[in-house]
Amino acid sequence: MNAKATATALLLGGLAVGLAGCDTGSQQTTAQTTTQTAPAQADSAQTGVAQTGATQTTSANSTDNPAVPFATGNAGDSAAPDALGLKAGARLQYEQNTIDVVQRFEPGLVYISTEQQVAAQDPFGMMGGGGSQVQQGVGSGFFVNDAGDILTNFHVVAGEGGGGSGGASKISIRVMNQDKTVAAKVIGYAPQYDLALIRAEGLDKSLIRPIPLGNSDSLKVGQKAIAMGAPFGLDFSVSQGIVSSTARQIPIGFSGGGEGITQKAIQTDAAINPGNSGGPLLNSAGEVIGINTQILSPSGQANGVGQSAGVGFAIPINAAKNLLPRLQAAKGGVVTLPRIGISVGLVVQGQRGQMAVGLGALTSQGKQQLKLPDTGLVVGQVQPGTPAAAAGLKGGTRTQEFRGGVISLGGDVIVAADGQPVDALEDLQAALINKKQGDTVDLTVLRGGQKQDVTVTLDASAFQ
Repeated sequence: MNAKATATALLLGGLAVGLAGCDTGSQQTTAQTTTQTAPAQADSAQTGVAQTGATQTTSANSTDNPAVPFATGNAGDSAAPDALGLKAGARLQYEQNTIDVVQRFEPGLVYISTEQQVAAQDPFGMMGGGGSQVQQGVGSGFFVNDAGDILTNFHVVAGEGGGGSGGASKISIRVMNQDKTVAAKVIGYAPQYDLALIRAEGLDKSLIRPIPLGNSDSLKVGQKAIAMGAPFGLDFSVSQGIVSSTARQIPIGFSGGGEGITQKAIQTDAAINPGNSGGPLLNSAGEVIGINTQILSPSGQANGVGQSAGVGFAIPINAAKNLLPRLQAAKGGVVTLPRIGISVGLVVQGQRGQMAVGLGALTSQGKQQLKLPDTGLVVGQVQPGTPAAAAGLKGGTRTQEFRGGVISLGGDVIVAADGQPVDALEDLQAALINKKQGDTVDLTVLRGGQKQDVTVTLDASAFQ
């Protein structure tokens, strides 16, 4: 499903590349073969490995130490294991760990397919002549408890565009070693987190195999990472790599304004491709450490179809664990991130109607005339009985219209949240996204031209 195609462009080393959601409809892949001639193990010949870009085959034969009789033939030659003091068929401990994890926990992986009625494009541009068509998509998910709850990405089940809460018109799941698909329903959506919880209807309880959830806060760069999912519709596939970064900041999810909300993500070089979305990223203990969600894809900029470039991203599992109780209680509805109880005081007319923006959208001349900072989020109104009101935030006292918009003046301007600059609603949301009831967010505001620090405590009203 192409609900989330190439999204926010990043500039890395002068190369413009895109973040793409890793779900897809049916795709074709080209298989390339690599052969490793070093006889370090009996299974060292690898065939049918799908790769992107050029593949370099390196021979491990060496003339530096002729006393070591490396074989020059196939990796399966009988002399090879004996030369290294290994038994035929011997496996490295690293390999055996991967095999054990996959055999034990892959049955908890779920293959997800969706259907949605979308408006068909009229090739002649006639009004009302397009009709409708069925759009199909695939993705991944995994069982999180004995009740059969399945965690996945919001964009896997969201339908066309990924921005609404209506979702796909039909969701089906299939578990490993089963030919039959089973209908599933949504328990809760969380678009801003790009997460969703679904549950299969009438699934045999013996087929529910939860995968244990780990602790993403304890991750270290270099740890093993095992990705499970359905790349390019190839269901129940496994790839392996390492954790490349534990705190990569990227836009994830869907905000009201259509911009991704910046969140902390796990970066991995385990192969993640379209169709892996919603699948688990596991550690060597078989615990879920993340939920595969996006890839950085240079090729996606050119052809609109993301492919792995060795840089994939997963939502940390601790973010999902914090959200899980709210998703389970959502009754099919939408779960939003915490709200402190303010409205944004700068609204402009955009292509899709009015939208709230930060001061960076105004001209320098306009900000100078209004005695406003270069960047910041204007507080328009403060709702009574909210964390913002309890913290003493001040809303505007008057409004001023200008060509294309209106601004509220006389109130606070939020310039930082938890030490990070704020110039958009998404910036404030980024500071709130992993907060729980009782947590605080430290705001820096400009009030009457003077900086002040305001601590906002998130009570129960912030999560309603």
